Amino acid sequence: MKKITIIFRRAPHGTAQGREALDLALLSASFEQEVSLIFMDEGVLNLLPKQKPEQAGAKDYIATFGALSLYDIDTVLVCSDSLAQFGLSEAELTIALTIADTQTISDHIQLADEVLVF
Repeated sequence: MKKITIIFRRAPHGTAQGREALDLALLSASFEQEVSLIFMDEGVLNLLPKQKPEQAGAKDYIATFGALSLYDIDTVLVCSDSLAQFGLSEAELTIALTIADTQTISDHIQLADEVLVF
């Protein structure tokens, strides 16, 4: 089984990268790949509830993060430094995840067969 790590580094709206990363994660997991997600930098903003992307002409894909467990995507890491940068706490985020420091994230990336950054 191939280990795929997908890193979300960009804000959720303005480009289609967040939606494409999520689509890739779900598709890969459906083909029985071991998929993990990492949210860092502006990518942590993908995890905030009550976004209204349709007001900016974008599609709302944020709710789809709730389906990760249905696809057996259990490893979801968020960078503690990025949360601090945006003044966010775990309680404000939409899904269950693990807060990780940069060393833990680096170690996790080293275990992946393939790393994709969005």
